[in-house]
Amino acid sequence: MTQPPSQQPPQGGFGAPQEPPPGSPQPPQGPPQTPPPAQPGYGYPQAPGQPPGQAPGYGYPQQPGQQPGPYGQQQPGPYAQQPGPYAQQPGPYAQQQPGYGYPQQQYPGAPAPSGPGGGPSKRKPAIIIGAAAAALLVIGGGIFVATSGGDDDKKPVAEKSGDAKPSGSPSINEGNGNGDGSGRGGDDDLNAGRKAGEAKVLWLQKNDIDLPRNGSDVYGPWVAGDTIVRGMYRSVSGYSVADGKQKWTLKLPADLCAAPSQPTANGKIVIGVKNGTTDKANCADLQMIDLATGKAGWKKSIKKNGTWDFLSDISLAISGDTVTVGRTGNSNAYRVSDGKELFGKPSGNCQPFAFAGGAKLIAASSCRTDDVNNPQHQIQQLDPNTGKAMWTYRPKRGWEIDKVYSVSPLVVSLKKDKEWSILALKENGSLRTGITSDKGDKFAPDCGSAFAIFGKSLDGCTGVAADANTFYMATAPDSSGSARTNKVVAFDLNTGKSKWKAAAPAERTVKPLRMEGGNVLLYVETAYEKGGGIATLAPTGGTPRMLLQHPASASMIERGFYNTKVLYAGGRSFIASGRVSARNDKEELETKTMMAFGN
Repeated sequence: MTQPPSQQPPQGGFGAPQEPPPGSPQPPQGPPQTPPPAQPGYGYPQAPGQPPGQAPGYGYPQQPGQQPGPYGQQQPGPYAQQPGPYAQQPGPYAQQQPGYGYPQQQYPGAPAPSGPGGGPSKRKPAIIIGAAAAALLVIGGGIFVATSGGDDDKKPVAEKSGDAKPSGSPSINEGNGNGDGSGRGGDDDLNAGRKAGEAKVLWLQKNDIDLPRNGSDVYGPWVAGDTIVRGMYRSVSGYSVADGKQKWTLKLPADLCAAPSQPTANGKIVIGVKNGTTDKANCADLQMIDLATGKAGWKKSIKKNGTWDFLSDISLAISGDTVTVGRTGNSNAYRVSDGKELFGKPSGNCQPFAFAGGAKLIAASSCRTDDVNNPQHQIQQLDPNTGKAMWTYRPKRGWEIDKVYSVSPLVVSLKKDKEWSILALKENGSLRTGITSDKGDKFAPDCGSAFAIFGKSLDGCTGVAADANTFYMATAPDSSGSARTNKVVAFDLNTGKSKWKAAAPAERTVKPLRMEGGNVLLYVETAYEKGGGIATLAPTGGTPRMLLQHPASASMIERGFYNTKVLYAGGRSFIASGRVSARNDKEELETKTMMAFGN
């Protein structure tokens, strides 16, 4: 399947305004309002037909023709500058912030997401893992069942690894990684036409799970040592990074409905599982999993914070040994290692709706105001053990926190109606700068599944990366020439201005993934009769240096993954689909789900 086209910000980029003069008043706060009913997600739902997570990555695009300029300086003609998101910074430990509470009114009646469990299964669910994805499986691979622990809020039930009983071994064709039994079938050897200097196709998988009628989102993949793990529908599975053979499968009692973008440093993760199999089930149960072994740890229900706490959609983030649970108007945090609740809903009128994890724990909050059409958001760094705010930054009224592109340094995307902006904050939470793009540059970040309308995560975007003093972002593909191509733009985090631009290889497009050894790690996307690959770009710019060139003989399959996710670990690259769905049973079992490349 092909991906839907990315919605692209119009010419002019971010329009990063400057900080207003010292002494500028804070936006006035109105009286508290009656708590609204359950709201979808933590931002406005996407317009029907618009692929969520594509365009809004940096926030909604600006009006066509709008050109960025200094804050408060009006541009003549069609480039009139709109007010930016930067409010006067009160300082990390200064005055109290007014008005905290329930989130802003969202659009009621927005379409429900067609995620896992969205429809009945088309045929009787498989009892064992079949042989359709033969390269995934290996005799003796255990299938562990996530047992139902107690929901005691004070003491979760931690199941011993021995309590999870493996099933009988299924019928298996182990495969050889070259096509026969590798999830592709028969005689097509993807390495047969491999040229000198190209990496090998290590393995290729097809879907082997009987999915609901609407298909299912894929969670992960995550790498823990020599195991790559992904979750889908009602199971989480681990595979060997070397040959793709299945090492373990953990069956879940209901649909997998949420997962953080990254696990703990020691390979533990906490996922969200629905608390039933009916349409009325909520994403209300948490399950800890050891990614290396597939053993289920503690399981408990999310502590509900009052009548207005709705658990239909949640987002999870991990920082250190803490997993946070964000949703509209409420939040909780638990210790990953043992499930103990660390903190819950804070006092006051601003409530976190989502978190970004990693080296720091960042919370995005929505505050009660007198005008639901003019919201007030704030961003904070929290102590992951206590939930105490270390500092608070508030953008101007009307600007909503959309994504966190980097937690260290902190780079944040905001949106306001059809405007959008990116700002960087200092270590103490004060404004560092706003990013200002050059005229003509357009950007297309990748922030997740095109089906994720509600409960979207605050972090996990690709197409962006940052080091201590520079923010890197890929432009949208330019197809004005003979083939699609783009470039990486480096922005100075102290001035907000572009430092340099590095072109992608000829007739190719690139996407920043993260930093790697002081360089920008890039995915070089596949093109017609050209394989993709992994490359690095020096922090000074220049020409990307290829680390792993994928073979051209596999380019059609590499290009065919839907909502592609890319991982690079241990000298291997992994390409995975972000969602699996098909028109019928036969196509469902022919859907390629993941492949790996290496030397």
